[in-house]
Amino acid sequence: MASVTWKQVLAWRMRRQFVEQPEDVPALEIARRLAGVQAQVASAAELAVAVRRRTPVSGEVTRALLDDRTLVKTWAARGTLHLLPADEAAAHLMLCSSIRNWEKGTWQRTFGATPADLEAIAAAAADALSDGAALTREELTRAVVDETGSRHLAEVLGSGWGTLLKPLAWWGVLCYGPPQGTKVTFASPERWLPGWAGLPSMEEAARTVIRAYLGAHGPATPEMFDNWLMRKQSRKKDVRAWFAAAEEGLSSVEVEGVSMYVLDEHRDELLDTAPTTSVRLLGGFDQYILGAGTGSAYLVPAEHKSQVSRAAGWISPVVLHEGRVAGVWEAADGDVTVTPFEDIPAAPLKEELNRLAPLLG
Repeated sequence: MASVTWKQVLAWRMRRQFVEQPEDVPALEIARRLAGVQAQVASAAELAVAVRRRTPVSGEVTRALLDDRTLVKTWAARGTLHLLPADEAAAHLMLCSSIRNWEKGTWQRTFGATPADLEAIAAAAADALSDGAALTREELTRAVVDETGSRHLAEVLGSGWGTLLKPLAWWGVLCYGPPQGTKVTFASPERWLPGWAGLPSMEEAARTVIRAYLGAHGPATPEMFDNWLMRKQSRKKDVRAWFAAAEEGLSSVEVEGVSMYVLDEHRDELLDTAPTTSVRLLGGFDQYILGAGTGSAYLVPAEHKSQVSRAAGWISPVVLHEGRVAGVWEAADGDVTVTPFEDIPAAPLKEELNRLAPLLG
């Protein structure tokens, strides 16, 4: 079996993800290439797109979401908000729905809702959104409570964490719609997204999402994929079945002694990739980090993990050197402060800081 080093893998991922060399590609294609852009923090998603463009375009993400509707914002991997290509979103939702955590007693006791409650909420929400209306969280909560009588769920329904709305997103009932001032709204993807064709089969969804993941974050094992998708909450038999459905077009390579999958079309390119020496800055919650996970010691030094993955799930902006996390940074009052973990070449770092300065205001 052909083998590569982690240094080669990281250099290849940086090239695939427009990190090594930004290009003038639209936000839609960046989201597609990255298998989604985490958007729990909207400004972080916008920066993730901007740093990958040679010439950033102001307002591009908003136009793709609201005017073209080629991107959609919804809950996806790890139960977090993502920007997804509208034509691939349903596949991501289908795989996310397989965890069915609402069937677990601990979930039901914590949130006070049963599977039957969720089904009733989904039916009421679908009815409320069926005429194409985009409803605020408060309006949707009121409509659902009035229809179902589930007044005991009003508080959790209205929570910004979206605990009861995530399953509805995964079932294709709702997605984010156009904001009303500072308030988010929810819409029916069938009404909001041009060309929405409903949820695909699980096998079709697996082929779409696994190929998207490996195209950005490969080579990888099924366990690495599951960690990215749902923090290893998926049933192992499901993950095996997904990779069996997607096996056509996959090759295996050895990464420092571990067999991993890569797309056939990328194998030779990966084998020919030389390690990088570049210095790059990425914003918080960037997919380059999230695709691998902060527990990946080949990317994030174990002794510095707590500075990258912080309290309350906050993922720091990072400095990359040779593809690995070599430090973190933060911006305040127009100044950027870098906290290095190792020696970082000064000249490339300064050049990268100058490149990002206009994006940070």
